[in-house]
Amino acid sequence: MDRRSVWAAVSAAGLVAGLLVAGTTSATAADPLVSQGKAVTASSVEGAGLEAAKAVDGSTTTRWASLEGRDQEWIRVDLGTSHTVSRVRLSWEAAYGRAYRVQTSSDDSAWTDVFSTSTGDGGVDDLTVSGSGRYVRVLGTARGTEWGYSLWELEVYGVAGGTPPTTTTPPSNGLGYAFGSRKTPYASGVLRPSGSTSTLDAQVVDYYQRWKSAFVRQNCGNGWSQIISPDADHPYVAEAQGYGMVVVATMAGADPDARRIFDGLVKWKIDHPSSINPDLLAAEQDVNCRSVNGGDGATDGDMDVAYGLLLADRQWGSTGTYNYKQLAVRHINAIKASEVNPQTNLLKLGDWSSAGDQYYYLSRSSDWMVDHFRAFRKATGDGAWDTIRTAHQNLITTLQQNHAPSTGLLPDFVENTNSSPRPPAGQVLESANDGKYYWNACRVPWRIGADAVTSGDSSSLTAARKLNTWVKAKTGGNPNNIAIGYQLNGTQISGGSAAAFFAPFAVVAATDPGSQAWLDALWNKMLQTPVDGGSYFSASIQLQVMITVTGNHWVP
Repeated sequence: MDRRSVWAAVSAAGLVAGLLVAGTTSATAADPLVSQGKAVTASSVEGAGLEAAKAVDGSTTTRWASLEGRDQEWIRVDLGTSHTVSRVRLSWEAAYGRAYRVQTSSDDSAWTDVFSTSTGDGGVDDLTVSGSGRYVRVLGTARGTEWGYSLWELEVYGVAGGTPPTTTTPPSNGLGYAFGSRKTPYASGVLRPSGSTSTLDAQVVDYYQRWKSAFVRQNCGNGWSQIISPDADHPYVAEAQGYGMVVVATMAGADPDARRIFDGLVKWKIDHPSSINPDLLAAEQDVNCRSVNGGDGATDGDMDVAYGLLLADRQWGSTGTYNYKQLAVRHINAIKASEVNPQTNLLKLGDWSSAGDQYYYLSRSSDWMVDHFRAFRKATGDGAWDTIRTAHQNLITTLQQNHAPSTGLLPDFVENTNSSPRPPAGQVLESANDGKYYWNACRVPWRIGADAVTSGDSSSLTAARKLNTWVKAKTGGNPNNIAIGYQLNGTQISGGSAAAFFAPFAVVAATDPGSQAWLDALWNKMLQTPVDGGSYFSASIQLQVMITVTGNHWVP
């Protein structure tokens, strides 16, 4: 008999019914081993001879081992097709998991726990579970030793077939992704700032509380919440509301007031529809909370509003005051209908631009949120979002190769997107720096990097690392040398320092295994930078960067 068998039972206290089943049955005992020899990957490998495949080779003398000293690691087996999974058997080497989860997934993206423990003691864990999916993952969250994690064998038993759940039901505490839970691991090799996860999380929460005090408002009554934008053209802009929705939904668990604030932001979105497509958000409101300047939509704000609604659906479910999922899908479909150019599959500036106007083939690089496109594809099942995502990734590659081969920098805007996309020579919308890396494109390293760290996509990783290589060399590894704006060849536009410019580079630094010291320097620069109550823009960007580089960003 195994040294230890763990049987998980569903309690009456509110765990998701049906995830875990106590005891064994004759049917369960008869289910065949389905993982041996299957494709398997891991978040890291300690060294040669300890590859992930060693854990599914049927031999108890070979093993997989993760890198030492890191708590957040995983190993995942691809069963090839969807299976009903009844049993998972883990044969630990001396380096075992004290806290870990066993999870299933149909798409290698959304994961459902079928077992979890925080009291593991090594040996053999023979787990009876009830779940379904093509992928099975063991996610370590706390090591039992000073080493990493190591498994002689990972065995999955089950039968082909079975339909995985199509929705995620929040657990009994009401949260699907409590801040700090890191339920979705990053791509292999992604760095975090040095320090314990508890310290890093506390630093993020501290900055969030100061950001919240500076910018979250409940003005004009009506149950509204807003993010005030003192450095924008109007007191309230869609971009700020989008930032707020993403931030507040992500920080749930660290802020007991998060859902109330978020629902106030949702009400604001509903009560301020775009005058062109009412499923989108009007871009600007005055001090009396009335939409102004035409009341049309802006793509940057709408992208984050839709994404924030998807986060909320996964965080709290959609059975409360607002059906977040339904609102998100409507918003996503409206973006596709009114803010994507159907000829180029590239984002327009807003729903106000239409065929024949001078801005129809103009796009803003900071709007190209690749992880958002992935979330939209998953939420809607619409394959057009794959086409849209690829079009933007291809354009990033083309611009880096043709216009910034030594830096990887992108311009604020790109014109002629229907023929030969290029940076504008002068002003096309905002300033003479529209064709340079300036107050819009400063967000690009964060946006590209967010997809790179979460998806591991080779295109995003290549683009991110190109930016990181350049800026680290340009500044001599000193974040204080990151200027406000550059020409695409790397020539500095102006001096000074702003979080909107230095913080985003931390995300691309995290994609380079050789940039730990550089990442730590950027992190320390952020910690030393107080929240600027006069700039929602810089403060909101830095906060979201801090969330991302600490491993707390996730794609719904």
